[in-house]
Amino acid sequence: MKTLEWDENLLKKYNVSGPRYTSYPTALEFSTDYQASDYLQSLKDLQPDQTLSLYIHIPFCQNICYYCACNKIITKDKTSALAYIENITKEISIIAHHTQAKTVRQIHWGGGTPTYLSIQQIAHIMSVIRKHFIVPEEDNTEISIEVDPRTLAPSDVSRLAELGFNRMSLGVQDFDLKVQQSINRVQSFESSQELILAARKANFQSINIDLIYGLPFQTKQTFDATLEKISQLSADRISIFNYAHLPHRFKPQRRINSKELPSPITKLKIFESIISRLQSYGYLYIGMDHFAKPQDELAIAQKNHQLHRNFQGYTTHPEYQLIGIGVSSISAIGDSYHQNVRDIKSYYEALEKNELPSWRGAQISRDDKIRRSVIFELICHFQLDKQAIEKNFQIDFDTYFCNELKLLEPFVTDQLLQLTPTNIEVTIKGRLLIRTICMVFDAYFNEMLNISSYSKII
Repeated sequence: MKTLEWDENLLKKYNVSGPRYTSYPTALEFSTDYQASDYLQSLKDLQPDQTLSLYIHIPFCQNICYYCACNKIITKDKTSALAYIENITKEISIIAHHTQAKTVRQIHWGGGTPTYLSIQQIAHIMSVIRKHFIVPEEDNTEISIEVDPRTLAPSDVSRLAELGFNRMSLGVQDFDLKVQQSINRVQSFESSQELILAARKANFQSINIDLIYGLPFQTKQTFDATLEKISQLSADRISIFNYAHLPHRFKPQRRINSKELPSPITKLKIFESIISRLQSYGYLYIGMDHFAKPQDELAIAQKNHQLHRNFQGYTTHPEYQLIGIGVSSISAIGDSYHQNVRDIKSYYEALEKNELPSWRGAQISRDDKIRRSVIFELICHFQLDKQAIEKNFQIDFDTYFCNELKLLEPFVTDQLLQLTPTNIEVTIKGRLLIRTICMVFDAYFNEMLNISSYSKII
């Protein structure tokens, strides 16, 4: 097992704002020139032998978390979800009507808070999916859900398993009470532990925990205490996100006092401790902000050079065609990206007219495909076989990326990269800065005027 290394001076030098590359081009390049008719055509072009991945977006939350940048609706009135359930099931039926592809082997529920819905409501939506699509009852069918320990009782976990759910992601963020109070998200360690124990008992195959560093009042000492508790939960995966304070973009963040945020030096110390502690607990660094146990499927896929990226993050099935359902959901089908409208009123209005609630998207050019292949190879496997790219796209790599190779020279000098005539290899020290390295190959990035749209690398 390779131990991740870091150099404080280099982390500071290359700690710029940049994309997370769940797609290429990124969503900032999507355009309203991409019409609903384009999306319909991409659905119709899907063939019966192609496999689908569905993303179900549930935007509702009972309480607002001040750090959150997700598309959400805050309400304690549970009847608000009734119209949404009616419309999301209608969208599922319209999509099914327009595509010949019917086999679904991945379903991911995200939000908002999917467990804002009752088990009966979740069951109803799953029954509609199974009515219109084939969801094989096999071990390699992945059905995952993001859960809030404050809204899901441990007794309900077995009922989710009965509906076919076999993967779970828990939002934790931090166990320190003062930090929790500052972000309006107070939850106990015991509530998370009870959910995980229930999920293990119900034979869930993978459990993920989400944490955030860079929140108000966090210090190395307080976050070390959180990590110690996290180690006791023994999740299969841990995702640790860097809090991006962008109050000009996300109104809830205006309730966070910027003076209470950890300094850049403190944040760096927290980050370094995260790396050290998670590795000592036996987790492997997958990339970006993801860690996994060696026996987890993400770690195995990376070892076998089968890891990929999409809008759900790292995935083990790049061949699956992703269809997003619900407000703001994004699809990746063939050579196109598509995104639904972001506001619920427009979402309802479109479906009332039996139309898909399209907002924007993008057709992927040949250059996009080449650069996406390079970026995803680097971000998933930390290495690139230039000859494989040449063979796949019939190009001369060094000629095509002449300018980019020159831009990589400082990374080589700083021992973050190794370049050979046939390969690009990211060093152990360079892995933490993989986003910065990938940005070199982003044809759109230098043209971006609003870099503040992105979070810092660290």
